[in-house]
Amino acid sequence: MTKLAARALLAVVFWPSLFFFWFLGPFVFFLLSTTSSEVCTRLETRSEFLAAANGTLPMLALQDFIYAVPIVCLVLWSRLSPEPARSRHIVTCIQFFAASVVIGALWEYGSSLVCDGYGQAFFSPLWQMTSYLPIIALALNIPLYVLAFSLGRAFSMREDAPDEGVDQLG
Repeated sequence: MTKLAARALLAVVFWPSLFFFWFLGPFVFFLLSTTSSEVCTRLETRSEFLAAANGTLPMLALQDFIYAVPIVCLVLWSRLSPEPARSRHIVTCIQFFAASVVIGALWEYGSSLVCDGYGQAFFSPLWQMTSYLPIIALALNIPLYVLAFSLGRAFSMREDAPDEGVDQLG
């Protein structure tokens, strides 16, 4: 019974975190980033530029920690009922998530290095290429979301429940 209770508790954490953090979270962060009163701060020196860019790192770490909650739930579910096929899918989820974290961090950090308020280029124009990284992140996140959703559904289903297509009477 404790295994069933642990699986139920993980489901209670997994589904809201998947919905609120993964599906609504990016929209909230986008909304917050586009509704500020100042498009970007006016920075005068290279050190101010780096200080502003480095100031984004704690928020990125917190954001990635929050986004990791569904992945942690999947890993814990896998420990409760190990199956090799699901374990391989969870490893794939972790790889997608790690790549998405790296791409997201490069994009956030790079976009904070590009904007100086005056249009001056303190750093290499290569950082301007980071504006294309959200497309790559989207290409990584779509299969990650689908895989995490299907794994969550499989793990949160009761094992003792009969299949939908099986005739109960005969």
